[in-house]
Amino acid sequence: MQILDLFCGAGGAAMGYHRAFPEAEIIGVDINPQPRYPFTFVQADAMTYPLDGFDFIHASPPCHDHSNATAVSRSTAGKRGTGWMLNATIDRLRDLAVPWVVENVGAATMPTDIYVFRLCGSSFGLDLRRHRLFASNMPISPPKCAHGWQTPRFPSLYNANRKAGRLSPVVGVHGNTQYVGDFALRCAAMGIDWMTNAELAQAIPPAYTEYIGNQWTA
Repeated sequence: MQILDLFCGAGGAAMGYHRAFPEAEIIGVDINPQPRYPFTFVQADAMTYPLDGFDFIHASPPCHDHSNATAVSRSTAGKRGTGWMLNATIDRLRDLAVPWVVENVGAATMPTDIYVFRLCGSSFGLDLRRHRLFASNMPISPPKCAHGWQTPRFPSLYNANRKAGRLSPVVGVHGNTQYVGDFALRCAAMGIDWMTNAELAQAIPPAYTEYIGNQWTA
């Protein structure tokens, strides 16, 4: 089995598929070097990389122009001109016979003529929420959010809240680390131990794609 991981980043999605399909060969493609990608990596343009010969395709096109995250939002950093890649990637994949999944941030606008679902870290017992949207040519039954068990117990990323003794119900995985032990908490919350902080901020938890892989074969 061969899995193609387009816009692969440092491999959060790929690790989830590896856990679902331990014997699969995973090929990651990104235009930027990814020295910590845990599987076979090809530095190339994901928008033009050949799709033939793969049994499953995952794509995570750049999310900056769709993001509402404080430190990287359109309002604070401006658009990067990559927003078009989301629909262009879906259009490139939509007529393929093999299963495919395209991931983006929760604020992204997905087409209405394909399967779209949302995943949340709370559904997988993770100490974060990190809502992400997925478009696919296969139906997936997503678990519901379970925010209720996430009670305040972590230092806030915001200085004013920490000084006031206010705790956060989740670990924030965006922007710079803010206190001693912050990075270790981020790694544990994401289920990722091989990335830098900057890579973590762009990744999705492997639990998400492990679930998708298991749903595909269920």
